[in-house]
Amino acid sequence: MSTVLYGAQVTLRPSTAADIPALAAIRSTPEVYARWRGGDDLTAAVAEDLGDPEARSFTVELAGEVAGAIQWGAEEDPDYRHASIDVYLDPAVHGRGLGADAVRTLARHLIDEHGYRRLVIDPAADNAAAIGCYRKVGFREVGIMRQYERGPDGSWHDGLLMDMLAEDLA
Repeated sequence: MSTVLYGAQVTLRPSTAADIPALAAIRSTPEVYARWRGGDDLTAAVAEDLGDPEARSFTVELAGEVAGAIQWGAEEDPDYRHASIDVYLDPAVHGRGLGADAVRTLARHLIDEHGYRRLVIDPAADNAAAIGCYRKVGFREVGIMRQYERGPDGSWHDGLLMDMLAEDLA
């Protein structure tokens, strides 16, 4: 994957091993770690994410600096074909519209270049900031996935399934 994508504010470029330390540092921030765990060795967790053949990873850059990561995966069965997106950003850049820009940029690429007609994303049900971000892009709530993910404390938390059709892209 060598495609570089340009948003209004961010650049999405294929992630490399050189990004691992910066992405692990972002993943270690309390705000991101609460949503994107990975055990005690976040460097290994990020490396595993980047090596996952089922997920295509991009590093999110702002003015040439690593600001986070965004990845996508796909269900290719023709009867259920769709793509999914996951994203995290450094809390230092939260609240500036960068998440929506990154998600919109990747969504446009998945729709225009890969021909997906439906995209899904699944934030924690209590993550109001993420849900608001995804709504801005055109995602809509589908429903609550009860006890969907385990938190750092071992308790289970609900997730919110959201989807977007190609024509919903804002």
